[in-house]
Amino acid sequence: MNLTGLLDKMWTIARRDYLSRAVGPGFRPDGVEYFPFLIVGTGFYTFLVMGINAFLHIVQEAQQTGTLEILMTTSTPAPVLIFLSAMSAFAGNTVQLLFYLGGGLLLAGSLPQSPNISGCIVIFGLSLTIAIALGILAAALQLAIQKGSALVWLLGSGVWFMTGTLFPVSALPKPLQVLAEVIPITHSLSGLRLALLQGAGFSLLLPDIAILALFSCILLPTSLLIFSYTVRRARLEGTLSFY
Repeated sequence: MNLTGLLDKMWTIARRDYLSRAVGPGFRPDGVEYFPFLIVGTGFYTFLVMGINAFLHIVQEAQQTGTLEILMTTSTPAPVLIFLSAMSAFAGNTVQLLFYLGGGLLLAGSLPQSPNISGCIVIFGLSLTIAIALGILAAALQLAIQKGSALVWLLGSGVWFMTGTLFPVSALPKPLQVLAEVIPITHSLSGLRLALLQGAGFSLLLPDIAILALFSCILLPTSLLIFSYTVRRARLEGTLSFY
């Protein structure tokens, strides 16, 4: 037996024994196998949180180096400047996400047979818009009270279990299910799983798409207004470089 065959058998046994003991042999959250469910949930959630954190990191770094005040006084609007600075991080994270999803599903032997690529792109685009809005809000909090990391911490460790990252939202108590519905990332994960793993058409994706579009229309302009106001106030008070 060659090494590849041995590793393949070891992986099969690990999947069979470990996952069956951990979640039960018949556990199929939202109608899909648990491992693909987990790969999509953890991968996409991490991508969104890392993207949000990129905005915060840019502001914190500029505060630490004393360059923030100079950047904020250029002719480029402050929100546009922060957005452009964070785009490289989003691009790198997108590549990592594709490798993570592709590699994880390939190793699990669960590559989607007929994914709805158009649906994936729409869900991804709307989710990215929401992540950008939350990132701008985190940056505004950092400028205003130096507590932007609190929002990232909340998303990273306080909200993930309600969004269906590791297990379906339907497994939560009813009050938490209601709360999960008002967290946009819940619908990002749900929509991406439907489109990628089940190849669901737009008729099934429409509820998640509609909710994500609504969040995008509210959060993005609101975050831009808050950030612009925060920058103007910090300039007047001379606190742009406070850290």
